[in-house]
Amino acid sequence: MSSGVFGLVLAMIVLFALFSASVRVCREYERGVIFRLGRVIAAKGPGLFFLIPIVDRMVRVTLRTITKEIPPQDVITRDNVTVNVNAVTYFNVVDPVRSVVAIEDHLAATSQIAQTTLRSVLGQVDLDDLLSKRDEINQRLQQVIDEVTQPWGVKVSLVEVKQVELPETMRRAIARQAEAERERRAKVIHAQGEKQAAEALADAAAILETHPAAIQLRVLATMAEVATERNSTLIFPLPIELMRLVDALTHRESTP
Repeated sequence: MSSGVFGLVLAMIVLFALFSASVRVCREYERGVIFRLGRVIAAKGPGLFFLIPIVDRMVRVTLRTITKEIPPQDVITRDNVTVNVNAVTYFNVVDPVRSVVAIEDHLAATSQIAQTTLRSVLGQVDLDDLLSKRDEINQRLQQVIDEVTQPWGVKVSLVEVKQVELPETMRRAIARQAEAERERRAKVIHAQGEKQAAEALADAAAILETHPAAIQLRVLATMAEVATERNSTLIFPLPIELMRLVDALTHRESTP
């Protein structure tokens, strides 16, 4: 092989290496943060673009939403109850340049701040609020974490408390409380029914008192109901007027 052909082949290899080093392709959900001699010049992509070999360096950043699970944390609520809570956070990069320049590892940093914020926020609420006001707590967690990650170019879109594990003694106490509450409601409903029945009977008695004939009709209706069944019960109806007369005579004899 002559020196001319060898030089041509070597030049082609060098050109191919330079071309390979200068061509970059980013997907639709990616951006390339370009450093030129150590200084940020732009965030390029998606698609095909070129770098200056040796001079430029690219850091690839994804813009897709990242799901990061917050490991279980032991939290002491405001009413001094120890619970074990885990959660999940959803976030994505909105500013590729800041996510590279402002923070060393935005994934690890977001995960760590989510853990500390979870303990801090849940430590300021009571156990009843933690169990019943889950949406409000999730929104508060999202706002606090998002305020911290905003300077890093990271947007926290959602934080969800997944599971709250209570101590066994606390679970038994809550079960007893729920049972007592159900019994209380049952007694209240029963008392309200008794009150309504008494009021209805009082109204019926007042109506019958003003209409003596209605009392007779009621007696006859009761007799008809008893007579429909096979039994040995004997009924001797007495007029109400006779009962009133006997009562009046008894009262007169007892009066000195």
